[in-house]
Amino acid sequence: MYQFTGVPSTEGEPPVSALRFLYHVTLKQDRVIEMIPLPKQECQLPVILSPEEVMRLLEAAPSFSHQVIFSTMYGTGLRVSEALHLRVSDLDSQRMMIRIEQGKGHRDRYVPLSPKLLELLRTYWRKLRPQPWLFPGQFPNQPLSREAVGDAIARASERAGLKKQISPHSLRHAYAVHLLEAGTDIRKIKLLLGHRSLSSTARYLLLATTSVCATTSPLDLLPLPIVDPKS
Repeated sequence: MYQFTGVPSTEGEPPVSALRFLYHVTLKQDRVIEMIPLPKQECQLPVILSPEEVMRLLEAAPSFSHQVIFSTMYGTGLRVSEALHLRVSDLDSQRMMIRIEQGKGHRDRYVPLSPKLLELLRTYWRKLRPQPWLFPGQFPNQPLSREAVGDAIARASERAGLKKQISPHSLRHAYAVHLLEAGTDIRKIKLLLGHRSLSSTARYLLLATTSVCATTSPLDLLPLPIVDPKS
């Protein structure tokens, strides 16, 4: 019986994916599959906008409606699809909550409705009177498309002079990191984002540079200053 280790394949050796295919599909040896490690995937951290950059993006929105959509995604941390499928009836101004119906994983949840966002949404509703979708598309009975929001983000980013490569999902990333940097407990952020696993939320710890880099070094906690012993 061969024993496979996590040592990367060298030139001339079959790649891991080929070995897994051989034993799983051709040889029907599923027990061997368990001993073949999965290829490591590169871990790329998303680009995070600073609060100042978020403000510039909002101010550069192509229209007032787009500004409201951007503000809703940043103010709630919703996924793009969740924000675009909001109905007017999902807003609960009495309890200051927004109901997210059948989000990712087919799970319902609530997120806070901030006073500033509520004021903005009321102004938006009085101006456009959308029904039933909060953000209708070209046809009133259909919500706005992801492509339309992506195009609006690209135009706003260019108008704002942002050098970072961003997408609509960047507003959700910024929401999570800015909450974390403000001291919000990571378990609470997990619930707000609708993550199934805490590990999905924990990656934002790598991005919260303001709080992480502000950590006191143990060297600074030493009671005596460090001096040159020859002096």
